[in-house]
Amino acid sequence: MANPVVHFEIIGKDGKRLQEFYSSLFDWKIDANNPMNYGSVEPEKGNPVSGIGGGVAGYGEETRVTVYVQVSDLEETLRKAESLGGKRVGTWDVPGGPTIAQFQDPDGNVIGLIKAGSWTPS
Repeated sequence: MANPVVHFEIIGKDGKRLQEFYSSLFDWKIDANNPMNYGSVEPEKGNPVSGIGGGVAGYGEETRVTVYVQVSDLEETLRKAESLGGKRVGTWDVPGGPTIAQFQDPDGNVIGLIKAGSWTPS
């Protein structure tokens, strides 16, 4: 079975504004009641299909969209990405959340990885 995309992030300069925008645009329920003001987007079940959860936040001047792929071994996947021309960005333990990593593909796109078993999507 292929590794699934299990999370997304939309990061911009003004997290609150982005959270209001996407909440209004797509009727997403976004909960930013946490110390980082990270807007967690819970997936909706059903019509027309179930989606994945994600987050919308603001981090100063940074803007990006990242998808996160679930893998069984972060290190092994990062090494493989590097062997194929990618570049390691970093690995982090999210407080109260999953262990994640990121790499750049050969064109510079940042892709996230989530360690299987460190977090269960809603």
